[in-house]
Amino acid sequence: MSTNPQPSDVTVLGLGPMGRALAGAFLAAGLGTTVWNRTPGRDAELVARGARPAACAAEAVAASPLTVVCVVNYDAADAVLRADAVASALAGRTVVNLTADTPERARDTARWAAGQGIRYLDGAIMTPTTTIGTPDAVLIHSGPEDLYREYEPVLAALGGTHTHLGEEIGRAAAYDVALLDIFWTAMAGWAHAVAVARAEGITARELAPFAQGIGAILPPVFAETAEDADSGTYSGEGNPLTSAVSSMAHIVAASESHGIDAGVMRAAEGLARRAVGLGHGDDGFVRVAEVLSRR
Repeated sequence: MSTNPQPSDVTVLGLGPMGRALAGAFLAAGLGTTVWNRTPGRDAELVARGARPAACAAEAVAASPLTVVCVVNYDAADAVLRADAVASALAGRTVVNLTADTPERARDTARWAAGQGIRYLDGAIMTPTTTIGTPDAVLIHSGPEDLYREYEPVLAALGGTHTHLGEEIGRAAAYDVALLDIFWTAMAGWAHAVAVARAEGITARELAPFAQGIGAILPPVFAETAEDADSGTYSGEGNPLTSAVSSMAHIVAASESHGIDAGVMRAAEGLARRAVGLGHGDDGFVRVAEVLSRR
């Protein structure tokens, strides 16, 4: 390890597709950028653009006041950050961890960082790699607000919209998992819809324009039902749970008539029927959120 690493504005640990996009955006903004990846060879293009390669993670973090981490999960992040040489080099410096994982993992790493004298922010990237460095990027952050404001100008190089969600360190990860819950259950629904449509002789391309119409309905539904959920009213006017259960049963029947696994829809139908059984048949579907939380 070099005893005198070149100073830079920011260090990026992790050079998967997203890490490379982050480092590239910092470089494009004119920031001195040091890079390191556990697997060698992923830094060649970035080095050609002016990034400074580090021989090891400890050298990388010692090169900059700010280290941005983006790896596959917190097991990988902790394996790098908690190594003795790295933790020692990070003392008094700042880590912004953009690795996706659970809120409790973020809290655990923040507790460890505090014990090491490391300033720590957690965050999440809510848009694909292609958006990084463009106005379409969306990033969320949580942790000490004064620390976030200090490094906000550097993070702004990543483009788009940055939102500080509060000082409780787990909030960014909580938003991340909740929002990805929407995305992946929607994608599961789309994949299942494609399977059912194909079984009925409808191509995915034929279905897609109508699926986009369904998607366009959702934003106002989210806004309206959020009010219901927070107030506890759960209005079912126009589409009560009893009606939803009937609709879901049709989907299950059509799927299984073609031998298509309807497990996801059966699970949703089961939750709706449970809410009906608890006396909420006239309520809207988001009443299920309350039922899900019951033991």
